[in-house]
Amino acid sequence: MPESARLTASIPSVDPALQPRLVVTDLDGSLLDHHSYDFSPAAPWLARLKQMGVPVIPVTSKTRAELIPLREALGLTATPFIAENGAVIGLPPGWCHARLDRPGSGRDGVVIKHPGVDIGFIRARLKVWRERLDIRFTRMGEMSVPEVMELTGLDAVRARDARQREGSEPLLWEDTAAALETFRAALEGDGLELTQGGRFWHVMGRSADKGTAVEWLIKRFTALRGRAPLSLGLGDGPNDITMLEAVDQAVVIRGCHDLAVEPRITSLYRTEATGPTGWAEGVDYWWGRDDRRLAAAEKGDAIVL
Repeated sequence: MPESARLTASIPSVDPALQPRLVVTDLDGSLLDHHSYDFSPAAPWLARLKQMGVPVIPVTSKTRAELIPLREALGLTATPFIAENGAVIGLPPGWCHARLDRPGSGRDGVVIKHPGVDIGFIRARLKVWRERLDIRFTRMGEMSVPEVMELTGLDAVRARDARQREGSEPLLWEDTAAALETFRAALEGDGLELTQGGRFWHVMGRSADKGTAVEWLIKRFTALRGRAPLSLGLGDGPNDITMLEAVDQAVVIRGCHDLAVEPRITSLYRTEATGPTGWAEGVDYWWGRDDRRLAAAEKGDAIVL
C-alpha cells in the first residue's frame, strides 16, 4: 500500500458479493487526463464494471452538450450523469420513474432535472455584483471560442459546447483573495454559491452541488432497485469534496495542482498516480481484492443487481 494512502477501513455489514454497487466519478483530471483527455488507463476497469452491471456515473463541471459525445466514447450512455457541478442531472430511461418523470425529449430519451437556478438569473446577479463591488473576473460566457480553446485545450466544437450553460457559470478570478470572500458572501445572499474547479471558479445555486446531486441519485437507485448500493466516488479537486462525502468509499486522485482536497470521510484512499491511471489505482484498491462478485464477473457468470 502506498504510504500516502489514508484509510480507516469499514467492512460492509452486507456480503459485498451480493450488494449492488455504484460508481460516481469526476472527469477532468480523474477519469480523463487533465491535458490530453485520454482515458485508456481506466478502460479495462470501465469494461469490467460494465460487465458486472455496475453503473459508472460522470459527475462533472462539463455541460450537458459536452457530455453527449463523451458518454458515447466512454460507453456510459445507459447510466445517468451529473453536469455543471450538480446543476443538471440526466436520467436515461432505465433510471426514470413512471409517475415522477416526463419522457425525455432528447434523441437518447434522457430526462433532465435542474436542481438549481436558471443561468439567466446567475448571469444577471454576476453583472450586479461586479459593478457594485468593483471586482474583476471574466465569465466563460464573455469569452470567445478561441479564448476558451486556449484556456482548456479543447477543440472548437467542444469549446462551443462548454459555453452552453444551463445552471452554472464558470469564471476566471482576476482580483484579490479578500475581494473573493466579499464576492462569495454577496452571492450567498442571492442563494448562490462559489466552488473552485481545476481551471475555473463556478457559480451555481446553493442546492446544486455535486454532493446533493449524488445523494439524490443514490436515493433514486435505491427506490428503483429496492436496495441501497455500496457507493464509490473518485475525484481530484475541491469541487469534488461534497461528492466524496456523499459516498461509502472515496478516492482522492493526485491532482495536477496544489489545491487542498480534504473530504470528511473515514473510508478514504489517496492515489500515487494522477488522472486515469490514478482512477484505476483507486478502483483497484477498493474493489480489486478478494471479491467473489468480481471473480464471478470475470468468469462470465450472471450478476443480478
